[in-house]
Amino acid sequence: MAPEAAPRPTRAELRVAAREQSRAQRRDAAKAATRTALLRVALPSVAALGVAAAAAITVQGEADQQRAQAAGRIPEQTAGAADNAQAAQAAQAAQQALASGGAAQASRGDARQPLTGTQGGADPAGQPAAQVTTTDQAPPERPRIAMPVAQHGLGEVFGAAGTHWAKRHTGIDFPVDGGTAVMAVTDGTVRTQWNPSYGYMTILKMADGTEAWYCHLRSYKIRKGTVKAGDVIAFVGSSGNSTGPHLHFEIRPADGGAPVDPLPWFLAQGLDPR
Repeated sequence: MAPEAAPRPTRAELRVAAREQSRAQRRDAAKAATRTALLRVALPSVAALGVAAAAAITVQGEADQQRAQAAGRIPEQTAGAADNAQAAQAAQAAQQALASGGAAQASRGDARQPLTGTQGGADPAGQPAAQVTTTDQAPPERPRIAMPVAQHGLGEVFGAAGTHWAKRHTGIDFPVDGGTAVMAVTDGTVRTQWNPSYGYMTILKMADGTEAWYCHLRSYKIRKGTVKAGDVIAFVGSSGNSTGPHLHFEIRPADGGAPVDPLPWFLAQGLDPR
């Protein structure tokens, strides 16, 4: 026995089904337009906003086309006025969302200010911008008094007795290698000369007339002229009456009197050569 055929839907049932399908399609189209608008709000450029608006219009056009196709399949079916109004409101809401998003993006963009090294004004938060200034660092202050050689440690001291001197040792000796740099102990002017006992020597005259004598040198770097404390003026040697490379250093008073012990002079200046 053959199975019974399913009853065919009536024309009225077909119209109801078509109407429900058309309404569902319009609701989906409206939701898609709203989602597209929300996604486009974050785009900062006017060109991108225009593309989003065109996409919303395109979606609305597709919805209209789907409604027309449904109407063609079932001539008796037409879209209701309420459904058309709902779709129009959805499209209008999408366009308004796009417009408000574009205005917000433009407002944020207008608040941005270029930053420069010394520019003041206000930052995007409305707070005064800090002034950025650059100042050249002052060069390190030159020493007022310097050691005659970098290496500390003394050999013969002032007043020592011995066969190398007619009376007493008239200075202090720095036992350093030949070629060691010799430096001006303070600002002044220098001159050079030869002495049979002292060998090659440099005499530094200070502002108050006090003289510092550098003896037994190998060579000069500055023979004559103005120098500053710490300037290299000569190099250690063993010229004159000397038993080996060392620097003999003396301090002579401005009045031309006998040499004085340089050690108290250094200590008074805050330097200890020992």
